[in-house]
Amino acid sequence: MTKNGNRVVFCILFLIASGCAGFQPGYEKPTVTITSFEAVPAEGMVPKFKIGIHIINPNRTPLQLKGLSYTVSLEGHRIITGVSNQLPEIEAYGEGDVMLNASVDLFNSIGFMSDLIRNQGKDQISYDLDTKLDAGVLYPLIRVSKKGKLSLTQNPKSP
Repeated sequence: MTKNGNRVVFCILFLIASGCAGFQPGYEKPTVTITSFEAVPAEGMVPKFKIGIHIINPNRTPLQLKGLSYTVSLEGHRIITGVSNQLPEIEAYGEGDVMLNASVDLFNSIGFMSDLIRNQGKDQISYDLDTKLDAGVLYPLIRVSKKGKLSLTQNPKSP
């Protein structure tokens, strides 16, 4: 290969490696939140759930999602996993809702329940939501993580 050929290959590889970040200055990660969580009838022993996800696109270009995968962990135990490829286009500066089908990892759930029984005095449990949004080959994967605490006790309402 000649020197010019090497330069062309180098330039092509550089453009591929840099991705689309240079084409979209100021690109912000979308916001992903859980809006609903409900049990659905399951076949067999493994519980199934429907999880509502709300996505906010804070960017000037539409978000054309090809796929989404997610995990929900409780106290470090990966309990729920799911994927979807039936996703709406989220308009620029817009938002949209997605309903996901989720299944529970039975063995990790047993470990979580065992830990919960051992730590009965706990009034909160920690959760992690990890979401990966795929907007297509020309865009980098969008990873959104959310951490928090869930209360195991109800706060009494003041009169």
